[in-house]
Amino acid sequence: MLSKPMQEALNKQVQLEAESSQAYLAMASWAEIQPGLDGVTNFFYKQSDEERMHMLKLIRYINERGGFAIVPHLEQPMITFQSLQRVFEEFLKHEIIVSTSINDIVGMALTERDYATHNFLQWYVNEQIEEEHLARTLNDKLVLVGEDKGGIYLFDRDIMLFRGPEGGKKR
Repeated sequence: MLSKPMQEALNKQVQLEAESSQAYLAMASWAEIQPGLDGVTNFFYKQSDEERMHMLKLIRYINERGGFAIVPHLEQPMITFQSLQRVFEEFLKHEIIVSTSINDIVGMALTERDYATHNFLQWYVNEQIEEEHLARTLNDKLVLVGEDKGGIYLFDRDIMLFRGPEGGKKR
């Protein structure tokens, strides 16, 4: 059984995952109307789907542990961006926020001696290590490319390689 504070913290995480999914969906939509960013578009559609899966996994866990998962109300995410680099800066920012929140909940689980939740959250800890690494790597590549159109073309072409052959993250 989840404590009331743990249920609230996990529901806050549901909110963060939903917000990330919406933010990445907005990034995909923005990229889709930019000329030549098909790879970036597909990348962010997949990121959005993945964040939704993370949210659903949390919802099921909360409910299975005797809590009540709350489907969050979502505010409009940022929908326009000044540049491709700005999109990826926002991507990294979101991932850092999610990682910080996961780490806070892991600490709470240990304090409460809620080892089931601690164990459940280890998947998220590992996932966030991969997500932050991916976001940092892509940001670094865009810094190298700058405004070079040829570099942006290659970045867009190659971005899905960072997701692995079936769209999963490479390590």
